[in-house]
Amino acid sequence: MRILIAEDYGIVREGIRLILESLPDMDVIGEATTGREAVDMACRLKPDVVCMDISMPDLDGLEATRRIQACCPEVAVLALTVHDSDEYFFEMLRAGAAGYVLKGSASSDLAAALRSAARGSVFLQPRLAKRLVDDFLVRTRSTASAGAGHGLTPREREILGLVGEGLTNREIADRLVISLSTVQTHYGHLTEKLALNNRAELIRYAIRHGLIDDAGS
Repeated sequence: MRILIAEDYGIVREGIRLILESLPDMDVIGEATTGREAVDMACRLKPDVVCMDISMPDLDGLEATRRIQACCPEVAVLALTVHDSDEYFFEMLRAGAAGYVLKGSASSDLAAALRSAARGSVFLQPRLAKRLVDDFLVRTRSTASAGAGHGLTPREREILGLVGEGLTNREIADRLVISLSTVQTHYGHLTEKLALNNRAELIRYAIRHGLIDDAGS
């Protein structure tokens, strides 16, 4: 896996490089210290993933992500940031980021996120995924009376929320005191009604179809 690190603080950049180079399936092919440099290097080197800080000089990580996705959409961008806020979280996803990892996370989370992004999936830590699905559910409920709620039943919305919390089908069955087969049936209805196959596609669908709008609204 070929990775470009975009981080303006040298000591942080070196730490990320050391973590990634200790893993046998990862190769750091470049380091960018400004957002503009990150865009130029991404378009020239075509890494599998850009590990992108948000607070970058010259061009911030949000705009850099937008430009990378415009010039080379095959390059995945993973946000690695100190910003634990809805504003940055939703803006980076709208810009096309394939995941959002906080700098206080374990190195194993960063590695998992990079591998997920390289596969074309979306990686979110459980509490961030829950934040996204909660926002999706609020908007779904608010439009249900107008016939735009995607036809989800209250039970399906409840199960969708639990999926967003990171629960397995078995854990959902235990939480709701229903059978595993019932959960699987509801999950099948969810994916069919929303025309999705997995959680990553749910996240992408919610973003692309305006179900996630202005953060905090």
